[in-house]
Amino acid sequence: MEQETTRKASLLSPVLKLFLLAMILANVAANMYGSLLPLYLKSLNASVAQIGIFFTIAQIIPLVLQILGGWISDSLGRLKSIALGSIAGVLSYFGLILAPTWQWVLAGEGLSAVTRSLIGPSFGAFIAEESAEENRARVYGLTQTIFMIVTVVGPPLGGYLVDQFSFRVMLICAGIIYTMATILRVFMARRAAQHEKETSNGKLNLTSLRRNLGAMFGILIAGGLITWLLVTDGIRDISFSFSFSLLPIFMEEFGGLTAQQIGWLSSIFGVANMLTNIPAGWLADKKSERLAIVIGFILQAVSLFLFINTTTFRGYAIVWALFGVGVGMMAPAYQSIISKVLPTKLRGTGFGLIQSSLGIFSLPAPAIGASLYQNVSPKLPFTITAWASLLAIIPVWFKFKITKKDEDANLKAAEKLDAEERSTQAAE
Repeated sequence: MEQETTRKASLLSPVLKLFLLAMILANVAANMYGSLLPLYLKSLNASVAQIGIFFTIAQIIPLVLQILGGWISDSLGRLKSIALGSIAGVLSYFGLILAPTWQWVLAGEGLSAVTRSLIGPSFGAFIAEESAEENRARVYGLTQTIFMIVTVVGPPLGGYLVDQFSFRVMLICAGIIYTMATILRVFMARRAAQHEKETSNGKLNLTSLRRNLGAMFGILIAGGLITWLLVTDGIRDISFSFSFSLLPIFMEEFGGLTAQQIGWLSSIFGVANMLTNIPAGWLADKKSERLAIVIGFILQAVSLFLFINTTTFRGYAIVWALFGVGVGMMAPAYQSIISKVLPTKLRGTGFGLIQSSLGIFSLPAPAIGASLYQNVSPKLPFTITAWASLLAIIPVWFKFKITKKDEDANLKAAEKLDAEERSTQAAE
């Protein structure tokens, strides 16, 4: 028993534990307002159609910046990239707090998009570099379990502050918590300079960007797993963009829920997600990533079908618990399989590319979803998302396998990167 406990504890290195502490602080702040943002816009006199337009515009910036953020992560290092993103995040809260109208909230969300673009690709890449391949999904599951504390604490705290005081009081409190996280991240980046040199070249230039994007393009057109990851993630992005910004509006209008109750639902989602991540990581390591991802898609589809047919807080609680299990099943497996199919020097760029996926096609989705909500049926956007989740199972089951083609493409990309780096260094 003692040996088993020691083995599990060793999954997380000391630097990874500190890394997670900073991530928890930052994302408690983000989750305090994230699930309530549509209601904040509504309080600033935005209509449902305008809320859809807002989230459509808010998606534009991450399309390019996710990939650039991944390149910055590969070039400067994971922790430096996260520190830079956090500084932009602190500034984003000023835009949110001081916004006089819903249109001005876009300024804060624009900076927040910069933050997510710099931090998102580094998160998965850093964990991959702090774990062994044979238990990577379990490490992702464990870190995701710890990380999901943010969805347990953040939304109900944010909802309470909104109900008792105001949106701006809540945003000020969130901004203070985020600033604390930023201080810790900057400290980590400075202390970990030597560590970062092992996984970065420390240079940002057009040659480096061209080299990384060229190598990723080579892997993408090889027609292997990365291609199907992009296709599947694109389907998920488009379908979920149809409906997710409308969730709190639907629950307020048809379920009569308060901001605090909506916050509690996010907390229920977080608890269910936390309970699922570790066994989901074990399943992905011991069986296969694709099995865990398929189960996750099925559970998410079922939860959405139930969502549109309930009007009580208890019903919504069951839905969000089921949805939390579905997302919990997928997350460790997705991150694990992406990290395994990418060369180390391209992990940041790769995670950024996957997270951007086919975002350009999902750009109009929030506006279209809002139009369908208003003009056809409030249930239709959620129904579309549910059916798309079921259809995504087909490419996942048949194509989510690491083949020799993937291994050859990765080896070729890594060799090309090394050769071009040596050529550049010789020219300098």
